[in-house]
Amino acid sequence: MSPFPVYRPKRLSLGPLEAEILSILWQLGTTSATAIHEQILEDIDRDLTYSSVATVLRRLESKGWIAKRRVGRAYHWETLVSADNAKVLESHERLQQFLAASNPDIVAAFADTLDQDSLEQLEAITQRIQAARRARAVQQEQQP
Repeated sequence: MSPFPVYRPKRLSLGPLEAEILSILWQLGTTSATAIHEQILEDIDRDLTYSSVATVLRRLESKGWIAKRRVGRAYHWETLVSADNAKVLESHERLQQFLAASNPDIVAAFADTLDQDSLEQLEAITQRIQAARRARAVQQEQQP
């Protein structure tokens, strides 16, 4: 199980181009805006200006997803959140939204519509939660 990330961007929401550029950064690693722009333009059906890429990079930086550092005369961009941690954060956000909009009766009503694999997955989640609670209780008992 992935631990909950220590670092969290200021804003989790991403537009389609922001998500695409973040994905490219995860794929390429720390790199320049030029390399990101070239990667996007490898798709011959795409027409995107360099300035658009630069604008999106600044937006991602202001949201807390990436940071820049100077390398020679250019900036190189690097992610502050791994792809795996981004999935954890996204899942957590969706779960919080679901729980905020639901009540136990509505959630329980969904159980009738789930297939066997989904029910087994929910059971596995329940068992992990219970194991984590037991482990936390043991740790608390052992502390002076």
